[in-house]
Amino acid sequence: MKNFIKYTFLAFTAITITSCISDDDGAIPEIVNEEEIITTVSLTLMSDTSSVLLTSQDLDGDGPNAPTITVSGDLDVNTVYNGSIEFLNETESPAEDITEEVEEESDEHQVFYTPSTGLDAAVTYEDFDGNGNPLGTLVTLTTGATAGSGTLTITLRHEPTKPNDGTLGNAGGETDVQVSFPVAITE
Repeated sequence: MKNFIKYTFLAFTAITITSCISDDDGAIPEIVNEEEIITTVSLTLMSDTSSVLLTSQDLDGDGPNAPTITVSGDLDVNTVYNGSIEFLNETESPAEDITEEVEEESDEHQVFYTPSTGLDAAVTYEDFDGNGNPLGTLVTLTTGATAGSGTLTITLRHEPTKPNDGTLGNAGGETDVQVSFPVAITE
């Protein structure tokens, strides 16, 4: 009788353990794409005669400290600037280049450039995703004949609607980072 109880207990335990094992249907689990941490945004603008660097650095992210924004100079009127943007995560050492991920996942990202009213500047996309839709890590910024000042707002959107009209209004998606730079255009 002792052996009967002992074997019954072992059989019951084996059945219980077997029934607790996942009844996986062979599906591959979905990989969660974690949101990027972007601490630094740098836009380099180069013309034939000058260059301007716009940088925002926010090492505490959503912490209490405001980002440090620097602009290395003014833009010239009637000038074409070739621009390239860089997104970094400087909470890691060495800093992680998020721009590479944005370019690799170009169909899931778009950088928007929005000059404020009164800032005589236009931005043209120079790089595109695999479907021919704008990406925006490379751009051309062209200033007009009117000197003035305002802001250039840069917004990186994740999973925007593509194609779109180039404005944030109908782009959808989620904002990964948004920075407004004070910009002056001088004669």
